[in-house]
Amino acid sequence: MRNGPVITKVEAVHHEYVLKNVGKDYNTFNMVYEQGASLKQTGTILRIHTDLGIIGEYAGVIGPALAEVKLLAGYLIGRDALAREFIYNDLKRASRQWAGLGLGVIDICLWDIAGKFYDEPLYRLLGGEKRPLRAYASTLHGDENGGLTTPDHFEEFTQQCVDMGYKSFKVHGWGLARNDIEREVQNVLNLGKKFGDKLDLLIDPACEVKNFGDALKLGRACDEANFFWLEDPFQDGGVSQFAHRKLRQMVKTPILQTEHIRLLEQHVDFIVADATDYVRCGAHEDGGITGAMKIAHASEGFGLDVELHGPGPVHRHVMSSIRNTNFFEVGLVHPNVETIWPPIYEDYHDNLDCIDPEGNVYAPDGPGIGVNLNWDWINHHKIGEEIISQ
Repeated sequence: MRNGPVITKVEAVHHEYVLKNVGKDYNTFNMVYEQGASLKQTGTILRIHTDLGIIGEYAGVIGPALAEVKLLAGYLIGRDALAREFIYNDLKRASRQWAGLGLGVIDICLWDIAGKFYDEPLYRLLGGEKRPLRAYASTLHGDENGGLTTPDHFEEFTQQCVDMGYKSFKVHGWGLARNDIEREVQNVLNLGKKFGDKLDLLIDPACEVKNFGDALKLGRACDEANFFWLEDPFQDGGVSQFAHRKLRQMVKTPILQTEHIRLLEQHVDFIVADATDYVRCGAHEDGGITGAMKIAHASEGFGLDVELHGPGPVHRHVMSSIRNTNFFEVGLVHPNVETIWPPIYEDYHDNLDCIDPEGNVYAPDGPGIGVNLNWDWINHHKIGEEIISQ
């Protein structure tokens, strides 16, 4: 048996980029279309080095995750990078009073190391196979700037996506749904009327609906329009088991919850409480690939499907390795916005045109995560780097 790679250093590379025609909505939390606007964004690449020269890399690190990594990185030095389950459980306990986001990005890097060590793509290590993954177009939030401002605008964009080959479409509605649920309802009814026989239709108010009564109105509109799911309606932040169980009892449209809770046990509690129909998780949010696979298999045991939150090559690998799932999320997309992502990879992207003519995407074939970072772009946009621990 070969000796496994030992972790020697943890570092972070920071970069910034500008999104064109993108601004923020009324409360500055949602990205929306805004013609002529420029929105500066920052990102971080986490790199975990080993004594064999193999480096595990993950480019989707946000500020809260990085803060946790800095508190956990010292533990990693000298550890066997292949001992992912052991490390997962230690870091899970260490971060029990935090959001747990650092655990997730560390675990993804460790899986990248494993794939590179064995010279296999992650879906092979996970027991999966390369297969078509049906994608849905997941919109930017509705805006007040003439982009996705009316139900007619959403109808036009849905038709564009149908013409491209998409078989599913998800609405992120208006932030001001809290003040005007009728526009949200009319959008649902119009899309159902025009596309109900062509697409699986999804809606995610992103916790903008102000009360149970408005959520019920929206849910019943989804029933009439035959939507595939209703996701995260309430301003509770998507965490109340009782409220979502009550909503499930009063609407026919399946509910998708659990994006805003963390890790295996909280997801299982939500399922046992009959508070969701589909189960949401994300590798970057729920303990990495190790955590996401635990949630997927637990959901399978209850007969439920798991839906991965957000795009990225990691989720293509996970989705290629589980049975109980439906869609890959391509987003956030908009008819007047080219991309919300930096060109961080040489040979991969999740923009609107990433699908094949049948509306599918595929996992990468390279070792580990399987994509090459675009170091020319990164170095040109780099604003700093730091050794976190060694």
